[in-house]
Amino acid sequence: MATVFDADGEVDVPETRKLARYLVEHGSHGVVVSGTTGESPTLEDGEKIALLEAVIEEIGNEATVIFGSGSNDTRHSVELTKAGAQAGAHASLVAAPYYNLPSRAGIVGHFETIAEAEPDLPMVLYNVPARTVVNMPPDLLAELAQIPNVVAVKQANDDELGPVPGLDLLAGNDGVFLEALKLGGTGGILVASHIAGDGMREVWDLFQVGDIEGAEKKNNELKPVYAAMGVTTNPTPVKAALEMAGCCPATMRLPMVEATEEEKAKIRTLIEQTGITLSASSPRCAKTSSGSCRSAGWGRSART
Repeated sequence: MATVFDADGEVDVPETRKLARYLVEHGSHGVVVSGTTGESPTLEDGEKIALLEAVIEEIGNEATVIFGSGSNDTRHSVELTKAGAQAGAHASLVAAPYYNLPSRAGIVGHFETIAEAEPDLPMVLYNVPARTVVNMPPDLLAELAQIPNVVAVKQANDDELGPVPGLDLLAGNDGVFLEALKLGGTGGILVASHIAGDGMREVWDLFQVGDIEGAEKKNNELKPVYAAMGVTTNPTPVKAALEMAGCCPATMRLPMVEATEEEKAKIRTLIEQTGITLSASSPRCAKTSSGSCRSAGWGRSART
């Protein structure tokens, strides 16, 4: 989920908490705090934990709250994962180490060490080579699945989307959400749900009852929203859309910057093609309606 900043670039914990509530009441079974969409690279550890604690307090009894605790420094990841577990996270999300380009043995050692530091905390692997420049192929994911508390993979390499023995499959990109379900996946950790959460939940619900045709139809309707989230680098588009919708400011921390006027126009046009209206005068996040939340076997229900 996105992190809300005020006009001065300071973390706005109460507004981020409200956004978490909105997401859960509009289709999401859970949220990730301090992930890519949450601008984790520019958050201090103390800010990450403050956000996690607030979100858990707001929705932790209803939905799964996953904490992004990865980095390219194994020791740092261990400490952050421990802090997240102490704060009450239901699971961690850890990407392959970036920039320092470890060997396969180094990658395995990285995940083993973090997992062993908090053996009761489920871990979700995150394969996103477009950002880390490190791909974890299916055979490596299967090897990592042998670590007892590694339970799932967020697969953001669409070319290698597929089942991995021992792991729940979670789509890492909006455009392959339904494809992941067809491959036996359990869902996705996605961006477009900030704007089209109810519709994406409908896709999931239809698929679960075997209405594949209905799920495909609804998913096709939402494709312009998925495209809007890729107009420029995430999370710039979703922040722009949330501001248009009256949910929160589009403020970001450098080196990330807000969308240009041209990018905003593209984002609005694509989203409004689906019938979703973006209007700050009628905020989408102002009104919420109760919704049910399903937790994975390793999520909220397994940790409470």
